[in-house]
Formats: sequence, structure tokens, C-alpha cells
Amino acid sequence: MDGEIPSKGVIQRGFRVLIMAARTEPRVFLLAAGGAILHSVLTLAGAFVLARIIDQVVVPSFASGEVETGALVLAVVVLLLLSLLKITGMVTRRLGAGSMQFRLQARYRREVTRRYLRLPVSWHHRHQTGTLLSNANADVEASFVPVAPFPFAVGTLVMLVVAMVSLLWTDWVLGMVGIGIFPLLFGFNVFYARRMSPRMTRAQQLRADVSAVGHESFDGALVVKTMGREAEETARFNKTADQLRDSLISVGRLRGLFDPIMSSLPELGTLAVLVLGAWRLSTGAVGLEEIVRVTMLFSVMAFPIRAITWVLGDLPRSVVGWERVYKVLSATGDMTYGEQRLPRDGKPAAVSFENVNFAYAADMPVLDSVSFTVPEGKTVALVGATGSGKSTITSLVSRLIDPDSGTVKVDGVDVKDLTHASLAETIALVPQLAFVFDDTIRGNIALERPGTDDEVVWSALRTAQADGFVARLESGLDTEVGERGTSLSGGQRQRITLARALAGKPSLLIMDDATSAVDPKVESAILDGLKSSEHPASVLVVAYRRATIALADEVVYLENGRVAAHGTHTQLLATVPGYANLVTAYERAEAERAAEGEFDEADEWKAADSDEEVSA
Repeated sequence: MDGEIPSKGVIQRGFRVLIMAARTEPRVFLLAAGGAILHSVLTLAGAFVLARIIDQVVVPSFASGEVETGALVLAVVVLLLLSLLKITGMVTRRLGAGSMQFRLQARYRREVTRRYLRLPVSWHHRHQTGTLLSNANADVEASFVPVAPFPFAVGTLVMLVVAMVSLLWTDWVLGMVGIGIFPLLFGFNVFYARRMSPRMTRAQQLRADVSAVGHESFDGALVVKTMGREAEETARFNKTADQLRDSLISVGRLRGLFDPIMSSLPELGTLAVLVLGAWRLSTGAVGLEEIVRVTMLFSVMAFPIRAITWVLGDLPRSVVGWERVYKVLSATGDMTYGEQRLPRDGKPAAVSFENVNFAYAADMPVLDSVSFTVPEGKTVALVGATGSGKSTITSLVSRLIDPDSGTVKVDGVDVKDLTHASLAETIALVPQLAFVFDDTIRGNIALERPGTDDEVVWSALRTAQADGFVARLESGLDTEVGERGTSLSGGQRQRITLARALAGKPSLLIMDDATSAVDPKVESAILDGLKSSEHPASVLVVAYRRATIALADEVVYLENGRVAAHGTHTQLLATVPGYANLVTAYERAEAERAAEGEFDEADEWKAADSDEEVSA
């Protein structure tokens, strides 16, 4: 990947992008440029040939009233050969240029996506999803828009140089017309690029904004619908879309003014050549062949000048798109992995935190000298008020983030020293928000992992207490669940997500409030099933409900990012007032409601899956 484009003029920065593109796909570029040069050279040759045919065949035939058949046939054959060779060059250039453009777009879409995967979660939290989608799609596409006409422009640049030499060699007076026009064309292009660049920058940013607003609205469709915010969301989207429309209209107006000027200048040059040529012919300074040749040269150069104009006209958009893509490719914060691997011996893993400190920002400390252990094969519950650092601890164990200081060890090995594959094999995180892919139940659980056959899938479903409802579905494992699992209830989605984690046979299972939408009886069966599973795992569970906490072997109680107490649920309930107050808050609220005659037992689990059987 080439280095960062310095902050120079748009033309220079744009050519840096084109040179980088040519270096990235050198063979395809040389093929396309070779075809363009062949087409350009033969186009010039056609001007010379046609001028000779008019001077030596057409004019004498009119003068004598007779057509020399041999000369006419030779002229036709030569013109046909030139046309066939020009077609060959044109096809080679177009196929090569198109292939180069699409290969570059595909390459850098993959590069951007790979970069997203390597960057930490904290980086993604700082960027809107819509902007990231725009970087990988619209910005990559914009970066390489000038690549398609670029080989043609290279070929026509050769044509222009040869044509200028030919003009001056034919007649220096007529050649001076071309020398005067081409700098004027280049000056217009520089002016256009400087005026267009800020417009294209705003348009590309607004494309990302429209994508971000649309994605946010779709993602929050449930909130939008239930809160009756359809009109407000429509107005918000319309505002951004209207801004993009106005920005693109501004781009179109400037281009609409620029393109006719660039197209008319070569035509004006041709007109000037005809006027001067007629005068030079009348004085005997040039002959008819020279006049025809110069006129043909100007007429064939009009289109190449447009090709160069296309490239220069698209450079502002290309520069803006590439610089937005480059911000992703050059983003820092990669998490480097070690070389150690933990054995896959089917044994549960032990976890230890040693004086761990972490802050999302300098003025936002989250964890302060946190130390505790998850013994091998045990279930440890993390309990604490909102904001006490529970989810941050789960992210540290699974190494979505790294601590500012201190160490997190799995089976005595610092997680930073483990390979990425070993971490993924050993640790499975079931997040707070259950995510289900738009796929079948089988596809969601197996994730195309080697060895994850239907037997493994059903075993994971049984442990997650999800085999019952899956078996009752008409298509079973082949049931399509829809985008984000819209055809499933909240509790079903959570259990599918848990089964996905269990199918990987982890040694450590982390559950970040992953059963909050599940009936307490089902939740109890899940935790019991984890202990009696064929592949037992240590469990670190973020818990809020007293019934869940009571099932854990040990409890780590957090207050303001510090471990305030560590022991069994019974011990902490009896000795730690803050803990007792927290875990009994729900029961006390129910008692107060019951005392006021407001509590209805049927209300307790209306949103849960209490009507489903707990698997044996």
C-alpha cells in the first residue's frame, strides 16, 4: 500500500492516486495503456493516410473525371486494416481499463474490511456504522472512478505529443494554434479541480451521513414504531438527503458549465485552423494535403482532449474518496497477538485478574486495581450496580480490549501472549444483546466451523434449553430466522446465541447478562446443564437476578470499578450490606407493590418464555 498522500493541490494528489493504482495492478494497466497507445497511434496514422488519399486519389479523380480502380482498392484496403487494428486497440484498452478499475475496487473493499476486523472494538465505537459502510463502498468506488479513462488518457497523451510535433512539422503557423489551445485547456482543468474539490468533499461526507441516518433508523425500527417517531425520522432522513441532493446539484452545475467549455475549445481550434489554412493555401505557403492533414489532426485530437478532461474532472472525487479510505487503512490501535496456544484437552480453563486498571478515557476510569480468579470448572457471578465495570471485565477476558495496566491470565498465560485462534477456541462470549444472523438456525449455530455437524448443533441446543422449540419448528434446523432473528422471541434469540457459543466447545464461557429474557426455571436448567455437559467449561456470568446469582459457586461484588467483596452468595448476603441491598432490591420492590395491592403474579414473566418446557 502506498504512503499517505500529502496535502498538495487536487491535481497532484489525484495523480498520486492514479500512480498508486497503476503500481497496484501493473500488468493490467500496461495491457490497457498498450491498447490505448495502439489506438491513438493508428488514429493519427489515419489522419495522414486520409490526407494522402484525398490528395492523391480523390482530387485527381474529380479533376480527370475518371477513377483509378487500383488506387481506390488500395485505399479501401488500407483504411479497413487501420480500422481493424484500431478496434483491436480499443477493445484491449476498454477490457483492461474496466478490469483494472473493478479489481482495484474489489481489492480495497477487502483491504478496508480486513482493517475493520483488525481494529479494536473501541475504535469502532468512535465511528458511525453508516460512515464505515460508506468507506467500504461509496468511498472505495469513488477512489478509482478515474482509473477507467486513465489508460485512454495515457494513450491520448502520446497522441497529443505526436500530433503537436506533426502540426509544427506540417506548418508552424497552424501548429501555433494548437500550442495556444492546450495550455488554455490545462488551465481550465486546474481551475475546475480547485473549485470542484470542496464540493466533492461535502458530497462524499453527506453520502456517509445519509447512510448513517438510514442505518440508524432501520436498526432502531422497533423504537421508531413503538414511540410513534415515523414522521420525525422521515424528516431527519429527508433533511440529510436534501443536503446531499443540493450538494450533488452544485457539483452538476459546475460540471455542466465546465464540460461545454472544454468540448468547444478544440472545435474552435479546428475552425481557426480552417480559416488560417485557407489564407495560407491562397498564398501558396501550404498545399491541400497539408490543410486536410492539419484539419484531421485537430478533429481527432478533440476526443482525446475530452478523455484527459474526464480524468481531470474525476480527480477531485477520487482524492476525496481515497483520503477517506486511507483514514481507515492507516488507523492505529491494532491488537497484536502472541505465539502461545492453550491445549485443547477438554478441561475447563481458569481465569485470573491481577491489579487490572482500565479507562475508556483519561477522565473516565472504569476499573481500579481489580483482582479475582475464576477457578477451573467453577461458575463465578459478577454482581454490581450499573456502571460498576462488569461488561468491561467480560471484554477484557475475551480480549476485545486490553487493560491499561495489570494482567488478565487464562490458565496462567497472559491473554496478550495467546494466538488469536487459541483465544477464539478457548473463550466464548455470549453478549448482553443477542445477535442472530439472517440465516438458518443451523447456520447461526455452526457458523461453518469445521467439525460442527448436526449432532454437535443439537447437543449445544439441548444445553442451551433450545432443542424443544427448535424441534417443534416445521423446518427444524433449516428454519430461516430472518434479519436479526425477527421471527424469534427475545428468549429464543438468547438461547440460540448461547448454543452458538457452546457449539465451539469452549473451556471458558462468559455470559454478559445473556439470559435476561429467559424464564428463571429455564435459566436454572441452562446453568445446571453447563455443569453436567460433555464438555464442561468454567463460567463467568454477569448476573442481576437473585435466582441466577444463587446458582453460582462464587460471587465477585463490584462497587465503582473495584472488587468490594468476594465469596459465596450466602456469605456476601450476610456480611456485605451493599450487596444485600442490591440483590434484594427486586424482591423488596415486589413486596412494596404487593402491599399496595398492585402486584399481579401473572405480570412477572409476561415477556419471557415461561410457556415453554424446560428440556430434560
